Amino acid sequence: MAKIKKKGTHGQAKNYITRTQAVRKLQISLPDFRRLCIFKGIYPREPRNKKKASKTATPNTTFYYTKDIQYLLHEPLLNKFRDQKALAKKIARSLGRGEVSDAARLEKNHAPKLTLDHVIKERYPTFIDALRDLDDALSLLFLFATLPSSDHVPHKTIALCQRLCHEFQHYLIMTNSLRKSFLSIKGIYYQATIQGQDIMWLVPYRFVQRVNGDVDYRIMATFVDFYTTLLGFVNFRLYSSIGLRYPPKFDTRSDENGAELAAFTLESRNATEGAKFIGSTKPKAIENSTTEVSKDVQAKVDKVIKSAGLDQAEDEPMEDKNDEESTDAIDRFEPAAPEADTLPQPDMSGNEAGALFAPFTFYISREAPKAPLEFILRAFGCKRVGWDAVMGDGAFTHDETDPRITHQIVDRPQLPEGSLPAVPAAAEGSTPKVKPGTRIPGRTYVQPQWVWDCINEGKLLRADLYGPGTTLPPHLSPWVKPSRGGYDPRASLAEQEAEDEAEIAEEEEDDDEESDEEMADEPVSAKKDATAVTESDDESVDSGMDVAGTDDDETESDEEEEEDEFPGVDDEAASESDDDDEAARNQHQRELEAEAAGLPFSAGATDESAKKKSTKSKKLAAKKRQEDEELERQKMMMSRKKRKLLEKMMYSNKKTSDEAAKLRSKRRKLEKGEKAAQK
Repeated sequence: MAKIKKKGTHGQAKNYITRTQAVRKLQISLPDFRRLCIFKGIYPREPRNKKKASKTATPNTTFYYTKDIQYLLHEPLLNKFRDQKALAKKIARSLGRGEVSDAARLEKNHAPKLTLDHVIKERYPTFIDALRDLDDALSLLFLFATLPSSDHVPHKTIALCQRLCHEFQHYLIMTNSLRKSFLSIKGIYYQATIQGQDIMWLVPYRFVQRVNGDVDYRIMATFVDFYTTLLGFVNFRLYSSIGLRYPPKFDTRSDENGAELAAFTLESRNATEGAKFIGSTKPKAIENSTTEVSKDVQAKVDKVIKSAGLDQAEDEPMEDKNDEESTDAIDRFEPAAPEADTLPQPDMSGNEAGALFAPFTFYISREAPKAPLEFILRAFGCKRVGWDAVMGDGAFTHDETDPRITHQIVDRPQLPEGSLPAVPAAAEGSTPKVKPGTRIPGRTYVQPQWVWDCINEGKLLRADLYGPGTTLPPHLSPWVKPSRGGYDPRASLAEQEAEDEAEIAEEEEDDDEESDEEMADEPVSAKKDATAVTESDDESVDSGMDVAGTDDDETESDEEEEEDEFPGVDDEAASESDDDDEAARNQHQRELEAEAAGLPFSAGATDESAKKKSTKSKKLAAKKRQEDEELERQKMMMSRKKRKLLEKMMYSNKKTSDEAAKLRSKRRKLEKGEKAAQK
């Protein structure tokens, strides 16, 4: 006889454990249990059957894997939490006795320090794993770097987040790893490629943040503690991979003056080279490591070849080989046919990104966002970025009239000369002031969106389309590609519209305008008479048909059954007859309205115009009817599963096409209004 199994000792009841049981088993408080789960990456689980997993009758229960909780029993952080609890009891006892100095001494000298180094090594055994999990870390740390200091968010945490974020930005600047960026409502999205891994994070705009009490900052502070340790490890590994010393030197005074990125001084790890470089200037060891070594090796190889007498026969092949190796351009995948699918194109390389803004000198006006513009310009090769002295230190120049400036980023529309304020005279030794709205000849003025669109396209766009005060082109997300049948703001309406879509839309608009004008011209009494006449006609028709069980109903039902039995026969004739009947009813309605208003009615002109307008709509309706019939025939040959799948696909395609049609109609009206305004 088999042994009887005891209830709750096998199956889901054994695999899952409730949160209360886990807290009792670990012998810690609930806040410490939450912190420990965040550090170790343990999350609640949802069992398939809660009744089998739960030993109690409470339905709202949080479950964890039993093996995860057993894994936490030997965690070194448990001892730290218990030490903190014991210290809190000692401090409370000292404060209860009135020994404030002893409580302060205990808190300062005997507080246990939590180190999460071993947790980082456990959760990320390889460096690629850490890079893959860097998206949320960067988003949260950049968020905390913009928060104001308060009781919930101390100043030290904000300063640490700012420093780690600036160090990571310096690595992206040095290696030209930034690829794309997008301005959204939530903030600025960035995407970088580091060692083959695409990392995307969100940076909020620098507005005044209001700290609400709805957010649990203790939970967020726990994540910040973990992510700061993670980003510190990642920064150390990244700096070491390109031969830089970590952490870089940090100038507190220049940071207080608003230098931000320029407050860091990067140094090479090679002790023999005393080359220091500030901001985003590349070290000589990194810039010339490939060129100098290759030149030395090539000189030695050429010397050996000449001494052996092989230079005459191999000069041309070596030159061709060097030319082939020097081409580092990325291949582009062009579609073989216009109907073929478009393959995703590869992103630009680091060399292309580093040469995009390299030959230019930028000046950022005071109204433009300095921090994101400086980071993007330096990450794409610009070495000379200037701004006004009010915006902080670290600029290439504070003089707006510097002749070396080639591009100026302005986010202020052009104003008339009379409305501009007078500029006070500049003091001796200070930079000269320029009147707002003035344009220095020989300089290109663009709006900030030009920078983002250029890096997303991978090339320099036309600057005249982004001039101050001009209507900017649509700023589209670089990660969303236009789908077939969807709306593309970059393409013209003629390329996206269906056959005769614009003409049909114009006819509908004209009909709506004519009906509105007729209703506006008619007097109120005439409208009332017309409505009364139509209502009386409707009542007479309804009263005549209000008889049950007549022969007419039977004949009509027989005709409907015959039509249902043989679908698709004489549909075109039926549709034409229906259209004729509808046209006759409309003509009769217009005659009644004209008679009630005392206006003459010309039936011939209206009939001709109505026939001309309805010819295209009839053709399109007949074509659509034929397509629907063919589709119904094809669906009859399908199985039920495939038919349902096809209907879902058709529903989603119709939804996207309807949305695209609405956007095209809006754009059509806007373009029509612009043309009317120009005339």
